[in-house]
Amino acid sequence: MRVFTSPDQLEQAVGADLGTSDWLLITQERIDRFADATDDHQWIHVDPVRAQAGPFGAPIAHGYLTAALLPALMRQIFRVEARMAVNYGLNKLRFPAPVRVGSSVRAAVRLVEVTKVAEAVQVVSTATVEIQGEPKPAVVAETVGRFYL
Repeated sequence: MRVFTSPDQLEQAVGADLGTSDWLLITQERIDRFADATDDHQWIHVDPVRAQAGPFGAPIAHGYLTAALLPALMRQIFRVEARMAVNYGLNKLRFPAPVRVGSSVRAAVRLVEVTKVAEAVQVVSTATVEIQGEPKPAVVAETVGRFYL
C-alpha cells in the first residue's frame, strides 16, 4: 500500500507502477446482484445453463461490473491523505477479455499524471484488471480522481 501525503509525493511518483490488489473471486451471486442493480439481465450474465452453451462457455461478468470494482481494488494499492476524494471520470475504458464466473481478478495501477486543480489534486492513472491465469486483461481504464487536500 502506497500512501501519499502531499502533491509533491504524487508528482514524484508519476510513471511508477504502484502495485497490485489482492485477487477477488467473481461469483454468480455478485453478477446477479449487479444485474438487479442495473436492470441488465442479459442471459450471458444471469442464465448459467444457457451461458454454458454460449460463446464464453460460462456466465460472464458485466464489463461495467468489473469496471465498478476499480475503486475498491485501487484502495488496496494506494491512498492519498485528503479531506475528500471523488471519482472524476474515465478518459478511456476497454474490456479486452470476458470474466467468467468463478474467475479471480485483481488490479494493477500505474500513476500517469498529477495536476493541481483549484483546491484539489487531479490524479490520472492506468488501471489494468487482470484475470488470474488468463493472458488478456478484463479491463484497461485510464481513471481520473480528484483529491481535496
